[in-house]
Amino acid sequence: MAATSNSLLSLTLSQSLIKPRTRGLSLSQSPTSLSLSLQSIHRSNSITCCSLNGPNNTNNQDLPIEKKYPAFPTVMDINQIREILPHRFPFLLVDRVIEYNPGVSAVAIKNVTINDNFFPGHFPERPIMPGVLMVEALAQVGGLVMLQPEVGGSRENFFFAGIDKVRFRKPVIAGDTLVMRMTLVKLQKRFGIAKMEGKAYVGGEVVCEGEFLMATGSE
Repeated sequence: MAATSNSLLSLTLSQSLIKPRTRGLSLSQSPTSLSLSLQSIHRSNSITCCSLNGPNNTNNQDLPIEKKYPAFPTVMDINQIREILPHRFPFLLVDRVIEYNPGVSAVAIKNVTINDNFFPGHFPERPIMPGVLMVEALAQVGGLVMLQPEVGGSRENFFFAGIDKVRFRKPVIAGDTLVMRMTLVKLQKRFGIAKMEGKAYVGGEVVCEGEFLMATGSE
């Protein structure tokens, strides 16, 4: 009888220890079925962990870095830009247009290189693109938006009229790609005034922003 009571006490204690740890399982399960359930949960967790490290995720990791990042699209190349803007070297600061809605908005890029003619003087020991040239580059993108027949713009009588609320957030250095967006906010055809908003980005972060006024009229 003592041996039987001891075995019953041992079984009762072991079951009481198991119960708090069997969340989501039926407390009426026998020790044998409970053991099988725990094994199946362990196996399913193992399968889940393996699937996270499957071949679909390792392919991108194994891809060489030169193949991971696609190039910017080309909506308008440099030759098409030159047909619209009157600027020429060394003051043409737009290399490619990657999004274009005539009379509404445009997104363009400027590849900043150490060969740009302003770097020898700004600054010899720390090449930084001058903020005024970032503003000028944005204004040229604004020109691409507005110099369209449907908007009424003409390269012979379109001028950069003013800026407001300009902020420079981070320096732009040689090797950066300046991504610029200009959006028309308000157009007063009667007075020949266009108000635009502009932002320039490097790596997805804003480096320059402001409000621009463009004017059409005779010299």
